[in-house]
Amino acid sequence: MKTKSLLIPVVLIALFTLAPAAHPAEKAPAKSATSISDRELAAFVKAYVDYKHIQAEYGPALQKEKDPARKKQIERDANAKVKRSLDANGLSAERYNRIFATVNADESLRKKVLKQVEEERRSS
Repeated sequence: MKTKSLLIPVVLIALFTLAPAAHPAEKAPAKSATSISDRELAAFVKAYVDYKHIQAEYGPALQKEKDPARKKQIERDANAKVKRSLDANGLSAERYNRIFATVNADESLRKKVLKQVEEERRSS
C-alpha cells in the first residue's frame, strides 16, 4: 500500500520534514472547518503538546545529522510518534490540519487553545 505524507502546519513551522504518513483511504469524513467539538479541541491540544515534545526530542538530532540515511531514519521515527499521538487522540492528520487552520484564523479560539495548551503542558 502506498502512503502519502500529509504535512501538519505546526510541523512545517518547526521541523519542515516531520510529517505523519497517512493512507489516502483513511481520510476522515468531511466536517466543517469551523465545527470543532470540545472533545476534538481537547484532542487537538493533547496532540499539539505531544508534537512539541516529539519536536524537542528529534529536532536537534535531525538538524545536526549529515548522513542522509540516518536523517531519513530519524524522520521515520519522529513521524511514527506523531502518527501514534494523532491516533491515540482520535484525530486524522487531515482533521488536525483543519482544526489548526481554524484555530489560527480565529483570535478568540486561538487564545482559548493557547490557554488549554499551557494547562496541558503543566499536567504532562
